[in-house]
Amino acid sequence: MSRIGKAPIKVPSGVTVTISGSDVTVKGPKGELKRTFRPEVTISQEGDLVLVKRVAEDRNTRSLHGLSRTLLNNMVVGVSEGFERKLQVVGVGYRAAVEGRKLVMALGYSHPVDIELPQGIDVEVGKGNIITIRSHDKQLLGDFCSYVRGKRPPEVYKGKGVKYENEVIRKKAGKASAKK
Repeated sequence: MSRIGKAPIKVPSGVTVTISGSDVTVKGPKGELKRTFRPEVTISQEGDLVLVKRVAEDRNTRSLHGLSRTLLNNMVVGVSEGFERKLQVVGVGYRAAVEGRKLVMALGYSHPVDIELPQGIDVEVGKGNIITIRSHDKQLLGDFCSYVRGKRPPEVYKGKGVKYENEVIRKKAGKASAKK
């Protein structure tokens, strides 16, 4: 039995989980999420606990067991607490700002980079060019952060670009002067 998969998911107060076959809807104060799970796992609710069980014992089903439980737990945590990621813009003249539903960044190009914010994403730019991105959907949050970082990934010589807050950039030495 999967250690992750067999752990029950505690549903906090204010969150409702609706199960209809393999479709699960989770509603909470931060929003609503829906997902269709694979038929290899069954999801049941007992009081304020949600249990994920597998139908068979083959390798593919065992791998889906822990994954399904984690995805469902992320849905419950997302609608109750939400998720947050921080990006840092590093470089002279590099900056970010939020204008309405757009993230506008100056990243060393000849033009500003404008990114429309998708539904369900909230962005805030703080001191030191720290971009705080919040969402109730963990997958949407990760995809959007990756998209923003991809506009100017950190380069290996000076470390300029958009990076995750705790990301460590291993820098190259560069050219060494030849001594005669």
